[in-house]
Amino acid sequence: MASKRDYYEVLGVDKNASEQEIKSAFRKKAKEYHPDLNKDNPDAAEKFKEAQEAYSVLSDENKRKMYDQYGHAGVGAGASQGGFGGAGGFGASDFDFGDIFESIFGGGFGGGGFSGFGGRSSTSSARRGSDVLMQMNLTFDEAVYGCEKKFHLDVVEDCEECHGEGGFDVEKCSTCHGSGTVTTQQNTILGSFMTKTTCPDCGGKGKTYKKKCSSCGGRGKVKTNKNLTINIPAGIKTGDRQRISGKGNPGVNGGSNGDLYIEFIVKEHKYFQRDDDDIYLEIPLNIAEAIYGCKKEIPTLYGNVKISVPAGTDSGDKQRIRGKGVDNKYQRHKGDMYLIFKVYTPKRLSRDQKKLVEKLMETDLDTSEIDSFNRFVRDNED
Repeated sequence: MASKRDYYEVLGVDKNASEQEIKSAFRKKAKEYHPDLNKDNPDAAEKFKEAQEAYSVLSDENKRKMYDQYGHAGVGAGASQGGFGGAGGFGASDFDFGDIFESIFGGGFGGGGFSGFGGRSSTSSARRGSDVLMQMNLTFDEAVYGCEKKFHLDVVEDCEECHGEGGFDVEKCSTCHGSGTVTTQQNTILGSFMTKTTCPDCGGKGKTYKKKCSSCGGRGKVKTNKNLTINIPAGIKTGDRQRISGKGNPGVNGGSNGDLYIEFIVKEHKYFQRDDDDIYLEIPLNIAEAIYGCKKEIPTLYGNVKISVPAGTDSGDKQRIRGKGVDNKYQRHKGDMYLIFKVYTPKRLSRDQKKLVEKLMETDLDTSEIDSFNRFVRDNED
């Protein structure tokens, strides 16, 4: 019979290795040699079994002390006979490998969640329901000033008849004896696997009812169409979300409902343009208003105001009005308003207007920028 290898050598750690280092080393060996992951390697099962044996000793403080002092004899010579659980040895089910194998197999090892070697199944635990995202359209004014919106939504809630229990006259489940899970044992070349799965009779609750609720069919939940009302604060913009607690998908095994998130889509305004909390408005000017300047009444989010347009205004000139942007209650900020002037050239002139323009062109206007450009054109000809 071949001699047993040193446990520290099997895991590839030194004798002063910490508990975490030993656990990490075994995780690597398990990934490397587990038969389900290495079906083409004929030695994988034996090496995997060897690594399990080493870990089950070195991860136990008392067994490790005995091994360090007496070697393999200190932890039972029978450990190598008949696999785990041999006479004088130790059963694999005495050790909790669950978290290690869950990290390798994603919680799916052993069927219905890994629970072999004493691992614990989480299929019967209460789990919160998933969140739900829906979109809601708002007009420009609704988003800027805030509003109250009513809408319809299908929600899953506790049954009012049985208060979410699913039945009446509760009693302990006779199949799982109240644990919510059933355990089956399977003997393999790797040892005994204890597999826990959700109890099929109580659905993991650990209890049954003498009388099933007729309103919910024993589910404890009912779907209803609700009329909901939400208050939307001033300042909402496209992409902002608002949470409504408990109106998402139902939980599992008594878990709470998820939340409902409403994402807003704001319709654009015909004249006002919004950039965060600032408002931009294009102000049209005719040539006379741009040349001489003028007083103009313009709209804002909070009513009309009068502004002074300075003489000589060009297209693209900007004027700021402080505090006339969005009063954002959602983010506690108030923006400004920016006026962008655009000078419009008339396409048609009356006879009198043409005469006035001709007289204007005969005068010596202050056109330094135009004169500079004309000099550039003449110089470019040389």
